[in-house]
Amino acid sequence: MRTGRPTPVLTLTDEECATLERWARRPKTAQAMAQRARIVLACATGKSNTVVAEQMHLTKQCIGKWRSRFVSKRLDGLLDEPRPGAPRTISDAKIERVVALTLESTPAEATHWSIRSMAKRCGLSRSTVQRIWRAFALQPHRSETFKLSTDPLFIEKVRDIVGLYLNPPDRALVLCVDEKSQIQALDRTQPLLPMRPGQAERRTHDYKRHGTTSLFAALDAKSGKVISQFHRRHRTLEFRKFLNTIDADVPAKLQVHLIVDNYATHKTALIHRWLVKHPRFHLHFTPTSASWLNLVERWFALLTERQIKRGVHRSTQALENAIKDYVKFTNEHPKPFVWTKTPDQILETIARFCQRTSESGH
Repeated sequence: MRTGRPTPVLTLTDEECATLERWARRPKTAQAMAQRARIVLACATGKSNTVVAEQMHLTKQCIGKWRSRFVSKRLDGLLDEPRPGAPRTISDAKIERVVALTLESTPAEATHWSIRSMAKRCGLSRSTVQRIWRAFALQPHRSETFKLSTDPLFIEKVRDIVGLYLNPPDRALVLCVDEKSQIQALDRTQPLLPMRPGQAERRTHDYKRHGTTSLFAALDAKSGKVISQFHRRHRTLEFRKFLNTIDADVPAKLQVHLIVDNYATHKTALIHRWLVKHPRFHLHFTPTSASWLNLVERWFALLTERQIKRGVHRSTQALENAIKDYVKFTNEHPKPFVWTKTPDQILETIARFCQRTSESGH
């Protein structure tokens, strides 16, 4: 016979379920609220407090508390209750004025608000403005860039390329190909000062150039290994030579799907003739202004961050040797990039962004 207090039955409406799922997905901010939302969602599946506590590594008392709070007060029960202390000195009207001015205006002498200029404008302390901005996730000092593709075949190309990542064809190899052109061999004008306790590594702001090189790379989307080749230039001739290298490295029994961008050297008559002579090669072009779909770009970013950006290279040969060492390390310890979003999820995200852009009047 069951003993103890009965567990309150917890059911959710569609609207409550959507709100809780949105709160639970918060990656950084309001993690306490995200955890409470995950507790309620788990309880709504019919599990007992004990089972939910074990799965979430929490106490039964914690699970029971938020179950009861939600049953009695619904979504409002998950919010923090008023705490004792001094009464508020900043009214809602003042907070609304700070937020409205931040979003809808700019100071006469600058392109964006600072904490000091906003505090002076509204007659508040700098710490108060900072707390208001933090509460509403406002960061006027930050600015990010974006680029929307105008390719008329954008949807078709996204489905094609992402489909290769998520469901690669049988007996085929998917290679992400691109050129990292004009990589500079740079040396500082004075010796580096190494890092020591309490002080970061220091280097001069100016540098000496010792030539450039271009890296052609093909990233195996499945294994994470890289085929590479260096050339002084990046014309059609060099791209054809790289295709010959890929053809020699890939077993003849495999079909080869190359994901490339819209660079002109990939579409010349010379390349078309080469593809006719090598029917196992298939080119898939990324949409215009959407090179982020090509996974080799992410590998280029790692190469730049780990080997090139802070490296000292007194010749192009030294630069190429450093890159070869990184390619060798990559192939000895391959770690493929995992594509997780489906084409529909990507297109939905872009559609929401376009809607926000149109609503803002641009």
